[in-house]
Amino acid sequence: MANEMMQTAVPPVAPLSVEENEPRLVVASQWQLMWWKFRKHRLAMISLAIIIGLYVVAVGAGFFAPQAVDTYNRRYTQAPPMPIQWFDNGQFAPFVYAYKGETDPRTYARIYTIDEENKIPLGFFVRGDEYQIGLHGVPIYPINQLAITLDIHFFGPITKGEPFYLFGTDDVGRDGFSPLIFASQVSLSVGLVGVFLSLILGVVLGALSGLVGGVVDNVIQRIIEILRSIPDIPLWMALATAVPPRWDPIYVYFGITIILSLLGWTRLAREVRGKFLALREEDFIVAAELDGVPRRRIILRHMIPSFMSHIIAATTLAIPGMILGESALSFLGLGLRAPIVSWGVMLQDAMNIATINSMPWLLLPGAAVVVTVLTFNFLGDGLRDAADPYHT
Repeated sequence: MANEMMQTAVPPVAPLSVEENEPRLVVASQWQLMWWKFRKHRLAMISLAIIIGLYVVAVGAGFFAPQAVDTYNRRYTQAPPMPIQWFDNGQFAPFVYAYKGETDPRTYARIYTIDEENKIPLGFFVRGDEYQIGLHGVPIYPINQLAITLDIHFFGPITKGEPFYLFGTDDVGRDGFSPLIFASQVSLSVGLVGVFLSLILGVVLGALSGLVGGVVDNVIQRIIEILRSIPDIPLWMALATAVPPRWDPIYVYFGITIILSLLGWTRLAREVRGKFLALREEDFIVAAELDGVPRRRIILRHMIPSFMSHIIAATTLAIPGMILGESALSFLGLGLRAPIVSWGVMLQDAMNIATINSMPWLLLPGAAVVVTVLTFNFLGDGLRDAADPYHT
């Protein structure tokens, strides 16, 4: 009797379902695997943050630059950089000391001394020279009327018109920091626009070469070999001389960009061709061809997405070459010219030893080129490693 009561007191245990016994499987996409591996690359993550910051500053160049590009002061020609003093009498009050300038009677060189009695207060979100945000300068009416005029600057002298030269001045008394920021718009956009055009040419011609084969493949590969056998700089110089010097600066900009893109697609085309040669023998590609799928759909829907990560990595590594190409042509006087401001155009002022000796701060655009190229290379290395997430 007791045994029967104990049996009725114990509640029945529900049997486990088959689904609860089965382990859960979490499937990560290729892009998730790439991101997980890419974020472990610290140098690439730092480079990505720097590149984002560079493009943010380039987009808002007028806001971040304390002065306009054409603003100058003849009283401060060849003035050295003004170091910022962040604290005044123990309180946070940034300022710079004014300069006293005089001309050496024997060498006629400008000599500047610090005037500690004259402080120029600095502040954030101050009013200064007017600038435009938008599509100003595009020679198409009414698109060029879409620009917005503002005069608020992120950092600068509180009193409008006070001298503030963070990177010194040049021969005409023009600030060296503001043109450096405005020049980033041209130098950084040349890389993006040129790589975009090279990407289109490289993917299309590489895809045709690898998928079609035969005569098409031979013609495209011979063209690539001819272009790659010519040294880059002489070829750039030869093609840059074909740009008429009387063209509008915006047309010269697009002309140089097209020249760089026409010479930068060969490596990507070779890589795309190799990928297509390997993929066209895969079962899913053969099945699509037997099913009558159009060749364009096979390329865009099946083949390119399978190695899109590799294309992104190769494109990132190609941007520094575009920036260096534009800087080299502009430095040699064969690329962009004034009034367009780019890092290469700014480096023309530092072409002789005497200028560098008296104004070494004119080499700062070269430092900007070096930093930008290094960050893009580090970012490209990280993307290239992350493009193969299964490789350890």
